[in-house]
Amino acid sequence: MTRKKVARKATLLYIPHDSTRRNRFKKRLKGLMKKADELAVLCDAKTCVLVYEEGKAAPEVFPSQAEAVGIMNRFKSMPEMVQWKEVMNQKGFISKHIDKLREQVDKTQREYEDGKIRYLLHKTMHGDLSGLVGLNIEELTKVGYKVDVLLKSISERMSKIHSRTLPPAPCVATGSIDMGSPALYPAPPQQENRLDMVSSGGDLDTLVYGGYAGANFSSSDMMMQMQSFDMGFGSSPFPPM
Repeated sequence: MTRKKVARKATLLYIPHDSTRRNRFKKRLKGLMKKADELAVLCDAKTCVLVYEEGKAAPEVFPSQAEAVGIMNRFKSMPEMVQWKEVMNQKGFISKHIDKLREQVDKTQREYEDGKIRYLLHKTMHGDLSGLVGLNIEELTKVGYKVDVLLKSISERMSKIHSRTLPPAPCVATGSIDMGSPALYPAPPQQENRLDMVSSGGDLDTLVYGGYAGANFSSSDMMMQMQSFDMGFGSSPFPPM
């Protein structure tokens, strides 16, 4: 039979029946030592448990008496401020829990008042002024403060929007490439002489294999000269008569 989980709102009371109290003590003690062992393994921490049972002088010790004595001596050798840093009694625990609950209540109250003022301002902007009737000085001051906060927030947002600069216009390619001035690209050497030779009725083969070979031109240079020749005279290699 598994042990029931204790509810948070359940009230812990002293068990008056002796046998029931002793059985409950054994079960809880076993679970407490198991948790201490898990804490030591998972977190690599030094843990020990000393529990004084009712009516017994010697305590129940975990993990062993020698190890527990070593851990306690190490703890006592620490400064007093470090020893009492995380120590808390029942009164301190309850007080800390009450403070947390009060903080939650205050936060909820502030959120409720903020929503109420926003709803009132929304109605006022639509011409319904009935919500402002009957407010005292303190409530009107809160409404005015909220209006100032909202206006400041809107002004800051508008300033950020206006301060943003437009991105530069993208560069569009026109498709035409400027190759520079024609003077930067001089004509190949002896081109005019060869054109005159062809114009005067010279043989094209003699021009290619004689004049080009004598000038030690490569095949790529020869192709460039032929292209320039075609561009100058059209499809026919000879000028029109």
